[in-house]
Amino acid sequence: MTPALIGIDWGSTHRRATLVAADGTSLAERVDGEGALSCAGRFPASLETLVAGWPEADAGLPVVMAGMVGSAIGWQTVPYLERDTPLSDLARHLVRVNDAPAGRRWFIAPGYCVRDDAGAVDVMRGEETQLFGALHLLGRGASDGIYVLPGTHSKWVRLQGGRVTELRTYMTGELFALLRQHGTLASAMQTSRSSDAPGLQHADVASDPEFLRGVAEAASHPALTHALFGARARVVTGALAPAAAAAYVSGLLIGAEWADAHRGAASADAHSATVRVIGEPALAALHAACARHHGRRLETLEARQIQRAAWHALANEDFPT
Repeated sequence: MTPALIGIDWGSTHRRATLVAADGTSLAERVDGEGALSCAGRFPASLETLVAGWPEADAGLPVVMAGMVGSAIGWQTVPYLERDTPLSDLARHLVRVNDAPAGRRWFIAPGYCVRDDAGAVDVMRGEETQLFGALHLLGRGASDGIYVLPGTHSKWVRLQGGRVTELRTYMTGELFALLRQHGTLASAMQTSRSSDAPGLQHADVASDPEFLRGVAEAASHPALTHALFGARARVVTGALAPAAAAAYVSGLLIGAEWADAHRGAASADAHSATVRVIGEPALAALHAACARHHGRRLETLEARQIQRAAWHALANEDFPT
């Protein structure tokens, strides 16, 4: 099949590139450690090396990059879109890379900035392409609702009429990693079976009694910092085994997202609405456990399938000149 697009999810520390045919077939994929932080000062050379590794891809093939590559720590700062811009217009708002060599069609996706009615501001970069993929995979009429995109910075997004109407970010993964590596909880969490992010490699954490206890504690005690210290208190008094501390803390942190979202759901319809999680299976399992605790329905959308849907859609769009 003839390649039509190279789509790149270019984060802070890692990069996932996909060579896509016009019909959406993934022809090849590469994942490496060439994240935005490590590529400072050499983005063009890094991308040229990546493209050269696929001799079947013409040098003039469009390349669409999403994520931190368009941030202040990335290749080129790309302004955010406001929430009144529909996701279906994403291709029209791709930004050309300023220092691309002649003949190269390199673009960066803009991300979204969402301000609520009270003036609070939130932002995302990279997740907008996944939501764009969900829009095309599910269809415009079926894609409205609440989405969770878990990770270092977990995103909760409401789509209505193909627009991002609400956005809330939680520093769940980052805070878990910091607590595990530094401070009074670190020694206990280091001895646990958990990984660097909640449930990233251990799907069985979702059924761990201490994870579930953490979810329940987060729902009933909104003061998260107090609940986190409670983990320390339980360990030093022997009420919590050190090996289970990370599962409990993971439950507190992810549970805090759900508790906040549940409190923010103002109507009975909002409380009963299905939540869609876009993520890897292990992380999705943790959110499924939280959904059960709150009596919510959860639908899992596999992250790579959603991302491929986004690249497929973009491969058939007209790009800015």
